[in-house]
Amino acid sequence: MNIPQARCYVEVSRSIIAANYRAVRDAVASEGARVIAVVKADAYGHGSIEVSKALVEQGAEWLAVSSVEEGVALRRAGIPSRILVMAGIMPWECGALAEFNLTPVIHSLEELRLLNERCAGIQVHLKIDTGMNRLGALAEASEIIAALHAAPRVQVEGLMSHFASAADFTSEQTDAQIAAFHQMESSLTRLGFAAPIRHFASTNAVAYPRRDAWMSMVRTGHAIYGYVSPARGHAPHAILRVRPALSWRTRIVLVKEVPAGSRIGYGGAFVAPSRMRIAVLSAGYADGIPHRLSNRGKVIAGGRFAPIVGPVSMDLTTIDITASPEMKPGDVVTILGREGDVSLDAQQIARTAGTISYNVLCGISARVKRFYID
Repeated sequence: MNIPQARCYVEVSRSIIAANYRAVRDAVASEGARVIAVVKADAYGHGSIEVSKALVEQGAEWLAVSSVEEGVALRRAGIPSRILVMAGIMPWECGALAEFNLTPVIHSLEELRLLNERCAGIQVHLKIDTGMNRLGALAEASEIIAALHAAPRVQVEGLMSHFASAADFTSEQTDAQIAAFHQMESSLTRLGFAAPIRHFASTNAVAYPRRDAWMSMVRTGHAIYGYVSPARGHAPHAILRVRPALSWRTRIVLVKEVPAGSRIGYGGAFVAPSRMRIAVLSAGYADGIPHRLSNRGKVIAGGRFAPIVGPVSMDLTTIDITASPEMKPGDVVTILGREGDVSLDAQQIARTAGTISYNVLCGISARVKRFYID
């Protein structure tokens, strides 16, 4: 295998992305649902353009992004799929919706009126707030119907919502949200409106199957990149089998022996308990290594775990390679990924850093080079 000539880099496997997408597609096909593949936030740090190309090759009809800007970037890269813009539209972005054939999610009846005035002829999806109390309309069904009649130049083709805690089976919130959605859908149908597209479930509601929320489509992001959040409580058996598609590696800048009692890093935050062999890595928190891994995290060096010693700095991180004395400057160290039988994934790193795996993946900075492998 060719090793990239880079100080700090990630490798993204197109074939694993494709296999993960197929796993989701096949899981929901029995219920007649299709997949909206979520590629927002630069495909969770994996690279939205390359990931989207791999998904299109698998037949992905829909992709989802956060902003108009993200959608425009995909169109300019030649991505032909339908693109759902999920996190709101600014007034000055209305023209780009039609120009680049983007499908916005609207979160209020005011937005519907705005688009009717400024962007006639587009298709939109209406998000209903079913209890997360973030984005989404809180209007009554009669108010929605009145707003639809008042906005004849906009076609509402989709009805959707979003779960707050789909992997938490100790809470009744998810069941309450599903019930609220179905109640709204029934009320709208009685009043003469039935959306041809309905979607609610994201990765966790697919993996721990809440089939009554799969509807006509599901929106999955995390699973496509190889992750399913751990469930809480008495969850059903997970039906998705996915693998992380991204590995993150860096190189050793310097190796040195330090005597017992040596203070390492800013503030002398680590004191060597005995003579140690340390290595300085060419990656730090500016590259995305969480600062909270200082003195508590680990990496993989020479096929063995190597603890982080001292604070994670902006551009550098120091590790203890006493157990891997053969390591030398220029050698590759794995921050996230696998070496032989030893592995670290984003969920393990997140638990140590006191965060979530999404944050670890999205936090890998733009200066870390991306390479794509088959």
